[in-house]
Amino acid sequence: MSTDLGNTDTKETKSAEAKGAGSGPPAPLTLTAKAVQMVKVTRETEGLDLASGLRVAVRGGGCSGFEYALDFELEARETDHVLEYDGLNVFVDPVSARYLDGTEIDYMLGPTGSGFKFNNPKATGSCGCGSSFSM
Repeated sequence: MSTDLGNTDTKETKSAEAKGAGSGPPAPLTLTAKAVQMVKVTRETEGLDLASGLRVAVRGGGCSGFEYALDFELEARETDHVLEYDGLNVFVDPVSARYLDGTEIDYMLGPTGSGFKFNNPKATGSCGCGSSFSM
């Protein structure tokens, strides 16, 4: 999956609501309905088990110091935040959750391409390649 960093000035997209958070801490991130739909399409296109969830992580690296990572996994790890959006499980490890707090993941279609866009209020900058950010 591709990622595109930074804020977008396209029309506002409605975020899907996470289920299962209960009275615990707030979800570290949200996914728009379009992002959830495209994750499900990608999972199906790649022939993955429908039980596979989306792992969202932040890793050290990239031009600006940090980069977003998206991958599919069948099970959550013991310490993960587990979110559920319209039947899609989303796994976020505790360290990544600190960097992702308040982030919205959307899926954008545009003349220069399409991909997942991270709107992270904690990011202070991103590089020209669009795959890393700084805080």
